[in-house]
Amino acid sequence: MNSLGQIRALLELQSLQNFSEQPSNAGTPASSSFASLLQEFVQSQNTISPYGQAENGLNTLGQVFQNNQAYIQHYLTDKGSTPNIHETASPTVMKTGSSIEKIIERAAETYQLPSKLIKAIIRHESNFNTRAVSGAGASGLMQLMPATARGLGVTDIMDPEQNVMAGAKYLRNMLDKYKGNVKLALAAYNAGPGNVDKYGGIPPFKETQNYVRKVTDTYLS
Repeated sequence: MNSLGQIRALLELQSLQNFSEQPSNAGTPASSSFASLLQEFVQSQNTISPYGQAENGLNTLGQVFQNNQAYIQHYLTDKGSTPNIHETASPTVMKTGSSIEKIIERAAETYQLPSKLIKAIIRHESNFNTRAVSGAGASGLMQLMPATARGLGVTDIMDPEQNVMAGAKYLRNMLDKYKGNVKLALAAYNAGPGNVDKYGGIPPFKETQNYVRKVTDTYLS
């Protein structure tokens, strides 16, 4: 087993001991057992080079945990001990007359869009989760990228009003650009107008093609 594999095994042992409902068979606290194992591992692995750094690159305990932060998050998430790091709130179920619906209606009226189309985009972008954040950094109800949001005058990307108004404005621009073609506008919303122009239509990206199909189906249903 390589160094990373050994560290992962130690971290998994710690997690299992900390979250298990069963008492330790050895009768010793989990933290003590883990500390002993980790200390033994570090002492056996961290051979100091002439430059004063461990040859395996893990010369401090902090580096050990820093390099394995993603693994710890993944392990705990699999065990149901912490929410997904990109889901900062539970999806919001939109009710008739809710503040979100009123925002959507205002955006639809302002930018002359079908409110049902805005709702279809929000459903597939964030499922009405006002605090949704994707791995790429797209945020809010309409999953705006930070640079796009700034270009549209957004000062608080998580504010539902600003987010929906900016997303609707962008969608209006895409519809105008592609002469009212909803599918091309949706493709541009997902993959960017540069890719739509480059390929002369919906880009050959599976994600974008699925996105256009799903949003269109929801809109027309």
